[in-house]
Amino acid sequence: MARNKFDADEEIERKFNAHIILRLMKWIKPFTGKMILSCFLMLLSSAISLTSPYLIRMAIDTAIPSKNVRMLIILAVILLLSTLVVRILLAQKLKIMTRVAQRIIVNIRKDVFTKLQSLPFTYFDSRPHGKILIRVVNYVNSLSDLLSNGIIQLVSDLFTLIVIIGFMLAIDVRLTLVCMAVLPILFLVLISMKKKQHEAWKQESYKRSNLTAYISESLNGMKITQSFAREEVNQGIFNDLCRKCKTVWIRAVNINNIIWPVVDNLSTLGVALVYMAGIAWLGDGMGGTVTIGTLVAFAGYIWRFWFPIQNLGNFYNSMVTTGAYVERIFELLDEPEDITDKSGAVELPPIRGHVTFDHVTFSYEEGNPVLKNVNFVITPGMTVAIVGPTGAGKTTIVNLLTRFYNPDEGRILIDGLDIQDLQIKSIRKQVGVMLQDSFLFSGTIMENIRYGRLDASDEDCIAAAKTVQAHEFISAFPDGYNTKLSANGGGLSQGQKQLISFARVLLSDPRILILDEATSSVDTQTEKALQQGLGQLLKGRTSFIIAHRLSTIRNADVIFYVDHGQIVESGNHEELVAAGGKYAEMVKIKR
Repeated sequence: MARNKFDADEEIERKFNAHIILRLMKWIKPFTGKMILSCFLMLLSSAISLTSPYLIRMAIDTAIPSKNVRMLIILAVILLLSTLVVRILLAQKLKIMTRVAQRIIVNIRKDVFTKLQSLPFTYFDSRPHGKILIRVVNYVNSLSDLLSNGIIQLVSDLFTLIVIIGFMLAIDVRLTLVCMAVLPILFLVLISMKKKQHEAWKQESYKRSNLTAYISESLNGMKITQSFAREEVNQGIFNDLCRKCKTVWIRAVNINNIIWPVVDNLSTLGVALVYMAGIAWLGDGMGGTVTIGTLVAFAGYIWRFWFPIQNLGNFYNSMVTTGAYVERIFELLDEPEDITDKSGAVELPPIRGHVTFDHVTFSYEEGNPVLKNVNFVITPGMTVAIVGPTGAGKTTIVNLLTRFYNPDEGRILIDGLDIQDLQIKSIRKQVGVMLQDSFLFSGTIMENIRYGRLDASDEDCIAAAKTVQAHEFISAFPDGYNTKLSANGGGLSQGQKQLISFARVLLSDPRILILDEATSSVDTQTEKALQQGLGQLLKGRTSFIIAHRLSTIRNADVIFYVDHGQIVESGNHEELVAAGGKYAEMVKIKR
């Protein structure tokens, strides 16, 4: 599908609107008290700072003409103290809101990560991981400035604007109307630019997502890149993605930058008009005299009048920019969780390991079934081997048993209980899975083994490692079980990683054990020793083994040969060889 490609833009169906802003309140609400305090400090600082032009007017019109030095000193001290108080209040507001914003960001990121862990495999199968990563890191980070400063600044600027207009009207109504005459032009510009801005930043989010996806893909496939000498080709793809990212970013910034010059020029025009009108009305007697002090004070207010308007323009830019990223975050949070506990789901009690597939049909894509009417019954303690050609549906069977996917039709029962009626976590606690692609986390070998059961002792972990024949090579490392591993076990062979992963699964002591090509990367000598340990561990457990090696499957109690989504042959090794069917042909080839 096109959406799988790193260079395919993921269109957002949701339109940016007030509903998205309201959804942000979910994270803001717990910090309402601190935000109100911060808002109060901001409003108080704004109110105090707005007294400055009025104090200057008193000094020019009253203290200086009357040569009242005492009054002039008092006004100067008040002005100095008010400036100091404003700085202290703003510093406290910034401290509070920075902490609040970062806590909100942490909560958003927690919610996003929690959501990712509950999404079905189909979500991760259908998009590059880099496009998921950018949502958790970059897009959430983009909210930081908006939450730390934008919202409180918006309230403060609106309040400041109202108070300034009040002061201006109290000083001179005519000059106030002249000052506000250019506002309609500003509103027309903002309205006309909104759609272009949002579209530009949405395109920027697309291209940045594509670039991140390709970087992630390239890092994961670096060995393949170097093996096939694809460096120059990949460099060309990377350069092209960077060029596209740069182009859309510059376009978005250029559109954003239109707002600031418009506000700046309009503010200059407004000031000029006020000065022209004020000079013309100096002592004209038209409904009142405009004094020098009034004009100077008004000039102070008019600059303060345009400052919050400039801030509002910047906030508008920030909202449009961040809105494109917020849409991505909500898009992820709104992804349907197909694999969830149904209402009234119960916990799976300790099981014996009886497994039934009752007319199970499943497809990854509608109309293209991978499993077709699969039926079988496995009694507790049986070892089941599943073989067949690639793509036949072998791994899908065990994925359905662990509820990584839900069947389209039919039922899957464990000890007679339909797994659709059971809590997912309770199923997976009693079903151990060893996948073909072994994955190890950053940390020590001991920590990776203990991942299977967090309360396990060191002795339990070592015992599991000995059982799967991993103890010898682990002990050979200078730090033994405390050897630090890089991401996905860098420095270990594939076989060593599989053995550590095997120990991790066995430590969880599952009642049902699933081995999906678990010994595919283990050398022949190690496999022989491993088979001895497995013989003891499989006793009393229901086990499903997907493998191609005859040594792994020939001792199974029953072997299913799967082809085209159906079990076409079943029986033990001797029975199937004697039947001369597809399994017998496979055995001949492997011999």
